[in-house]
Amino acid sequence: MRRRLLLAALSLMSAPAALAGPYEFLPAPQTDLNRIYRLDRHSGELTACQYGLKEGSIGVTLCYGAGEGAGLQPAGDYGLVASRHDREGGVFRVNHRTGEMSVCYVFNDHVVCTPQARAAPVQQGQAAPAPQSETTGSVAAPTAPSQAARRN
Repeated sequence: MRRRLLLAALSLMSAPAALAGPYEFLPAPQTDLNRIYRLDRHSGELTACQYGLKEGSIGVTLCYGAGEGAGLQPAGDYGLVASRHDREGGVFRVNHRTGEMSVCYVFNDHVVCTPQARAAPVQQGQAAPAPQSETTGSVAAPTAPSQAARRN
């Protein structure tokens, strides 16, 4: 009897983690933009939606599908991080397993992401290497638009 109660208590303690959905949501840090990003935590796929005005209605939800670099990634433990820059419309997609990151934003009606990259470790007694990109797939980096173009 005591063992059953212990097992029941343990299963209830782990219930919140088991009930958590496979998605993470994060608003863009830009303070005058009503965009929210949706990330599939396992596949890394990233999409976004925002409110839009439509004459004769209460408005519409405008959604942007996964474009270049924002689609399915190698299986991982992905998360979203916003910068503290109040004029930035994009977010960082991070892989908690590998430490890799990419920058993602809306461009030409799709969410696009730079290739996953991480900094090389610095060896003791050596100068830090210059920043460089490490890609994990064959997807080329999207051309970086101007700040105005990223704010669609």
